[in-house]
Amino acid sequence: MELAQVRLLVGDFAACYRFYADVLGLKPQSGATNGPYEKFSPAVGSAGIALQDRAMMAEVLGELGDAANGHRSLVVLRVDDLDTCCERITSRGATLLHGPAPMTDRMRVAHLKDPEGNLVELQEWLLLRG
Repeated sequence: MELAQVRLLVGDFAACYRFYADVLGLKPQSGATNGPYEKFSPAVGSAGIALQDRAMMAEVLGELGDAANGHRSLVVLRVDDLDTCCERITSRGATLLHGPAPMTDRMRVAHLKDPEGNLVELQEWLLLRG
């Protein structure tokens, strides 16, 4: 078994597409700006994030008709330089909820939300000191 992607079910596909492509700078696979599906990849690594139109999935699984409530996901992206990344994405329209700040002695983080309210954590891993 291999993890192919994490897929987020979204109501406003176009707004989420712009967020992951234009604000976070992830590379879209096909350019389907209005959906109903698109996969995004970072510049390095093999993991991917995909968006799926919530209404389309509701046709398949009737229980998804209502809007999601509460935080149901946390997308985590590792970055080399958290401060630079945060400056870049805030200049593109992102609003940080928290950080950049230490989370542990090995990691600094910042948190934000996508247009659907999904939490996004940016992580900078630090070398152990000692």
